[in-house]
Amino acid sequence: MKGFVSSRLHPFANLLLLVGLMLLAACVAGFLMAVLSNLLFGVGLLEIGNVTNKPDTYANGWGVSMLTQGVFLFVGFGGAALALPLLTGYSWQEYFAPRRPVPYNWLLLAAGIILLSVPFMSGLVEWNAKAHFPGFLQGLEKDARELEDRAQVLTKYLTQFTTFGRFIVGLIVIAVVPAISEELVFRGVIQRNLVQWFNSRHVGVWLAAAIFSAIHFQFFGFVPRFVLGLVLGYLYEWSGNILVPMAAHFTQNAFQIVLLYMQQRQLMSSETFNPDSNEALPWWLQLLSLLLTGALLWQLYRHTLRPTADPLPTQLRTLSGGGVANPAVHTAPIIGRTINHEGVDVTKS
Repeated sequence: MKGFVSSRLHPFANLLLLVGLMLLAACVAGFLMAVLSNLLFGVGLLEIGNVTNKPDTYANGWGVSMLTQGVFLFVGFGGAALALPLLTGYSWQEYFAPRRPVPYNWLLLAAGIILLSVPFMSGLVEWNAKAHFPGFLQGLEKDARELEDRAQVLTKYLTQFTTFGRFIVGLIVIAVVPAISEELVFRGVIQRNLVQWFNSRHVGVWLAAAIFSAIHFQFFGFVPRFVLGLVLGYLYEWSGNILVPMAAHFTQNAFQIVLLYMQQRQLMSSETFNPDSNEALPWWLQLLSLLLTGALLWQLYRHTLRPTADPLPTQLRTLSGGGVANPAVHTAPIIGRTINHEGVDVTKS
């Protein structure tokens, strides 16, 4: 497949190209948001900003806010990530899932890891929420907390699922769309290129996780989101298939949405689940959660080290230290090798 841009670009150039594509995609998303909000809700381009800033003061504020958030993520993030491989001469499967399809149990295990980690993550959430800046940065801490408090008020309004229809819309916009779009960007493009750039899977995973957490602009939630980014990053690195971190990301967001809906419908007491609380679960449950999550992650890691046989010819692209693609077509089965998602033989690494 021939692209408009050379596939031999340095990873840093690919990341700059991603930024440019995201800016272009954001413009397209803005146009679509204006058209759809006008057609569906009668809200014009000049009104969208006011409606999304204070949606509770407008009759169609909830719908417009959900629409704009979903379109922006799906087009602005996902669209840019999908455009990059096409421009550089890759197919989507080759770029985001170059290994043969992973077994379905990988998707289930990825979801299970997220659910098992909930008690441990609650401890990180509480610790990070109570963190403080150094004394000379108290003013910055005050501004950061006020910003997050305002964001929390908006989030609380948007997650008021008064009907089952609203719950479905919330599940799509808050769970499905971010799982697809953010994983394409942060794991599929950013992590992939960072791994190539630094020639280190660990450096690529950790840097991508830091960027993933920082771009949400929530200092008092940075650490748990960073840890989540690490889990998603290693799931992608080990599986070589973008669907695996997507399944985990979807589970993370959907689990919270489902619990919130159950609490709002009085199917669960506020004592069992309080969406406004940052209080951690008991320490022994956190410890058990950490051990079980770590054990499951270790099993998945060990699975990637096992010699495997690919019964069909596999076209691989190995990369030199400068990030130059060197196509190599194998006409015989690859036996007894472990291949990472970049098509690099890591049997002995």
